[in-house]
Amino acid sequence: MNGKLVGAAVFMLATLCLNPAWAQETTEVDRKSTGGAQTLEDIMARQEKLKIDEQFRSDNTGDPANAAPISEPLGTLGGRSDADAWRGVRYDNIDIETQVRNPAADVLIQNGGIGWYQLREGPVINYGGGALLGIILLLVIFYFVRGRIKIDGGPAGTTIERFKAVERFGHWLLAGSFIALGLTGLITLMGRSFLIPVMGADAFATLAAGSKWVHNNVAWAFMLGLVMTFVMWVAHNIPNKLDWQWLKAGGGIFTKSHPSAKKFNAGQKIIFWTVMVLGVSVSLSGLSLLFPFQMPMFADTFGIMNSVLGTSFPTDLAPHEEMQYANLWHSIVAFVMMLAIIAHIYIGSVGMEGAFDAMGNGQVDVEWARQHHDLWVAEVEAKQGKGGSS
Repeated sequence: MNGKLVGAAVFMLATLCLNPAWAQETTEVDRKSTGGAQTLEDIMARQEKLKIDEQFRSDNTGDPANAAPISEPLGTLGGRSDADAWRGVRYDNIDIETQVRNPAADVLIQNGGIGWYQLREGPVINYGGGALLGIILLLVIFYFVRGRIKIDGGPAGTTIERFKAVERFGHWLLAGSFIALGLTGLITLMGRSFLIPVMGADAFATLAAGSKWVHNNVAWAFMLGLVMTFVMWVAHNIPNKLDWQWLKAGGGIFTKSHPSAKKFNAGQKIIFWTVMVLGVSVSLSGLSLLFPFQMPMFADTFGIMNSVLGTSFPTDLAPHEEMQYANLWHSIVAFVMMLAIIAHIYIGSVGMEGAFDAMGNGQVDVEWARQHHDLWVAEVEAKQGKGGSS
């Protein structure tokens, strides 16, 4: 019986996915009574957000070749009325001439802004903000269930150098700039919805302007920190067989066991590559937002995806559309990074005894080091015994 129910549920789910209600085929509408113009049914369907065939409007943009002779009473109007011209602007199938010289000067109406705004104010804020609150709640629960990860047997009282000054500088440059970018980004994204009702529009305008300035300029420090940490640590973050053993043991986070690791364990490598890959991605989309005419990203990317995957993403994008895609991508990637960094901050501060010292003063307790990075300690001690450095 249970098997039949599961099968029926799967069948219904597949039916809904493959034949969603919102994908209904459009029906022919008789527009003879309006001379081909839109009807009341068209207007009502649009208000209900139903799919309608807009071709009857997009193709109806007049024809200058059909203009009356100049000697006729209506000859000076040409073959295109004001309504025809604005429909041409609306559907971007009319030549627009302007004395302004920039790539976006001839874009008067851009439909993509509606969908972008709805995504930004809806799913991006709701799911992104919900995910941030969710990870914080989970970490609080985890802390009260698991407790702080202690050093077995207590600290040894002697220390070993974990990170040099230049390594700590690169880390804090990256971390500090990311925190500033995250906070100012959230203010910019969510401020209208959550801060204006609290502090008023005038105060928020000042805060938003300052946040924008900070966000645009601190981004360069973030990119510098990203390059520094990559150069310094990439050699230590190449995956190896030890990482799989560390992951199988849960890294000693959920149990009392402490799997062997070198300078960086598997968990730290996951954080490293997450920050590197997503950091490059969020930096590129940020640069595209700063320089939309010089660095458009998505038209070429969509073209490659279409040729490789056989998709049909749009490739003829106005600068406004490029910025809208870049803004959505920038926000989504930033949210994913914030989730990873919040977990990293937890384990490097309140979640584990002795962990913060590694980036605080660069010196960690020897017992902590042996507990979490025993193979690295052995390497350092072997080098020191030979007169080398760590």
